Amino acid sequence: MSMHGSGRGVQAEPDETGELRDGDETATGGNNEEEGTRDPATLSDSPGDHLAVRSRPYLMKILEKQGDRNLVFADKVLKFTVSGKMKRRILLITDFAIYFVDPETDILKRRVTLAAVEKLCLSKLNDHFFAIIIPTEYDVLLASTRKTEIVTCIVDTTKSASNYELEVVHSNRFEYNATAEQVKEVTFEEIEGRIKTRIVQNGAQH
Repeated sequence: MSMHGSGRGVQAEPDETGELRDGDETATGGNNEEEGTRDPATLSDSPGDHLAVRSRPYLMKILEKQGDRNLVFADKVLKFTVSGKMKRRILLITDFAIYFVDPETDILKRRVTLAAVEKLCLSKLNDHFFAIIIPTEYDVLLASTRKTEIVTCIVDTTKSASNYELEVVHSNRFEYNATAEQVKEVTFEEIEGRIKTRIVQNGAQH
């Protein structure tokens, strides 16, 4: 699968303690910053809010600062670092952007507008992994038991906001840009009823 160019100026975050490193296998059961122009009305209820965001003042403050009020999804996920480790993030999706918040420090780590997303990549198997491909920055690999709900939410929200049909690629092997120069390959294989997931570095992208 062809990937986008290497002219990305966004630096990836430092590694933190995690569980999965490049080359390891795991078995699973199954800031593009822009000033917000959203209507500062009361945050609307959403069936996709699994964290009761309105009861979490620090999350409300993050959304209020961006003027982005129409929440469509909220939950905790695992995000993969440059070295392939995992760290916890709070994932917020509004009708305008995707937010990644550190649940330990309550700090917004990254904000990506939906318009910047090119496509979503996930396997054909019943695992928890998916990648958000963002050509103007660097991509992000996530794991969540609500993978299908998240992918559907991003696709439907993008279509509703811009009438653009976001591409969803189903493959048991795909690549993503962990940084502007570093390409990772994720492979999935079902063995004896268990799904093996492997992440390896493909080297620098030119």
